[in-house]
Amino acid sequence: MTTESAAPQKPKSSWVNLVVDFGPLLVFFLAYKHFSPPGDANPVATVTAVIKGTMAFMVATVIALGLSKWRLGHISPMLWLTTVLIVGFGALTVVFHDAFWIQIKPTAVYLMFAGVLFFGLMRGKPMLKVLLQSAFEGLSDEGWLKLSRNWAWFFLFLAVLNTALVFTVSFEAWLQAKLWGFTVLSFVFTFSQLPMVLKHGMGEAAKEEVIENPPHD
Repeated sequence: MTTESAAPQKPKSSWVNLVVDFGPLLVFFLAYKHFSPPGDANPVATVTAVIKGTMAFMVATVIALGLSKWRLGHISPMLWLTTVLIVGFGALTVVFHDAFWIQIKPTAVYLMFAGVLFFGLMRGKPMLKVLLQSAFEGLSDEGWLKLSRNWAWFFLFLAVLNTALVFTVSFEAWLQAKLWGFTVLSFVFTFSQLPMVLKHGMGEAAKEEVIENPPHD
């Protein structure tokens, strides 16, 4: 005789999370590469390519928001906040024809998340759990606090790094670093947290959820 579980099953999220988290940025990269002129000889055409890529980025982000709601059944506060900032800074890029706004957007996102996490730590609350709307199975309150602390400092590091790149390298170099470098850094940092969260009660079976649900911008 079988009984039905009272709690609803959480939808499988592996590929959906990857699409939602990194799909819009990939769309931005591909659109920019498609419209950008060869070399740096035509700055006007380069700005036009940035604007078109930004518009594609904004549309892809809104689509990702709907996909998260459709496939996962919810939209995390982190995704809501990121989407609002993408649309806001994207609109500034389009209106002022200036790539600076879309470049500085990650800095604003990282600083916002770091501020929220540090504020929560001051009050003894693991705000990362709220932002992700996730409850990694078995992870203790102490584990959540340490995870929030570590991500707060990492977000602060990414904010400084992104700002430095915006003012020191070309748009092309910044975009390559944002798409590949920051993504790799985020995954490496996520993996580096596994020993700590396992030590604080998270079961081995929940490791995949941590890897699939890293905080992102």
